[in-house]
Amino acid sequence: MQRLDLNEPGLPDLQFVLMIVALCTSDIESLNAPVSVRETVFNRCWALLHEIPPPTQKAERVLNLMSGDEVMLEALVNVIRQTFEEHGFLELTWEQPASEPSRESTPEALPLVERIQKLYPPPDDVEPSLPSTSLS
Repeated sequence: MQRLDLNEPGLPDLQFVLMIVALCTSDIESLNAPVSVRETVFNRCWALLHEIPPPTQKAERVLNLMSGDEVMLEALVNVIRQTFEEHGFLELTWEQPASEPSRESTPEALPLVERIQKLYPPPDDVEPSLPSTSLS
């Protein structure tokens, strides 16, 4: 079983936000947060980044964080934690084995991937794998 402590996730903020958004928009049935809470989390994050309503089509429910800054990232982290806490969640759990990336990053995503790797370089004993990094 996978576990993610929402207050002490052990992840950098950007990875935390990306992981939460991925979980909230996934079809993982075993996630302990109901779909209504997941949608609320996503919709509140969307509202921080956009002035238009969130998309209703599943394929369009993606947050573009490339133009954000550290203040926006901090706001997203706070909204995520506050929303889950309002609904009684301090931890997310799910049963889903980790998988390898299913595709390479798109050319549009490469600047974000490079930025992430500069902010959070891999440990010295791990080779970076920029071309095969997947954000989906």
